[in-house]
Amino acid sequence: MPVSLDFIGNILQNKKLGSHGFFDKTKMETFVTGLYNTLFLPQHIDTEEQLQQDFEKLNKALFELILSGVNHDESWAKKQTEIFFDELSNIYHTLILDAGSILEFDPATESLEEILLSYPGFFATYVYRISHQLWMQEVNTLPRVISEYGHSKTGVDIHPGAEIGKHFFIDHGTGIVIGETTVIGDHVKIYQGVTLGALNVSKEFANQKRHPNIEDNVIIYSGATILGGNTTVGKDSIIGGNVWITQNVPANSLVYNKSEIKIKDNGPLPESLTFVI
Repeated sequence: MPVSLDFIGNILQNKKLGSHGFFDKTKMETFVTGLYNTLFLPQHIDTEEQLQQDFEKLNKALFELILSGVNHDESWAKKQTEIFFDELSNIYHTLILDAGSILEFDPATESLEEILLSYPGFFATYVYRISHQLWMQEVNTLPRVISEYGHSKTGVDIHPGAEIGKHFFIDHGTGIVIGETTVIGDHVKIYQGVTLGALNVSKEFANQKRHPNIEDNVIIYSGATILGGNTTVGKDSIIGGNVWITQNVPANSLVYNKSEIKIKDNGPLPESLTFVI
């Protein structure tokens, strides 16, 4: 036998102790993609009755996820499901504004359909907005698992506790990290590799403001790192690529990293560049 009976017994005991709060992740993924398809993709749906049936299935799926993953209280799970679907119209209209910003400002985009079918930044924003709603309802665990599903699909890691305004535009997306207490205003554009993080990751600061504030109409280019709960980037500012910011940036600022680039002929490399350890 590959493992001992004592080890198997220990695993089984721990699984039983930890079963409270667990749910089927496959069903979560099905719910997230199913809701996206129902909201944005045709899927051969052409009647109100068909849409209503789809929403009824999604309602039941979310109820079962909340019921199995939180406290097994049917009335509470039903109430949270109702609140989520009551807010879904607002979430949908906000996402349409997000998609509109991509269509307006990304020169590589030719149509709304292209965004809905293929843009990881938009899908990441969608995942954030539905997980944030559940986070605001204090539905434990499920929002984090949903956000990590979006992270695995897009390379964009947005904590569901972050607050993000309307007309949000993620371009390319890969490597973006937005921390739990980040606050982002309206009409903000973020490029790949941006980190909005904390200066201190000690557990004792868990309930404090740890991540920066980004005001309206800010553009943050690739590779920028902005850290700290007391750090605010003022409105209408442009943050250049690869900068490191841990202090306030006034409104209407341009922040950039001054670097030196050298170009030489393609001859023998200097000794320092050919040294091998």
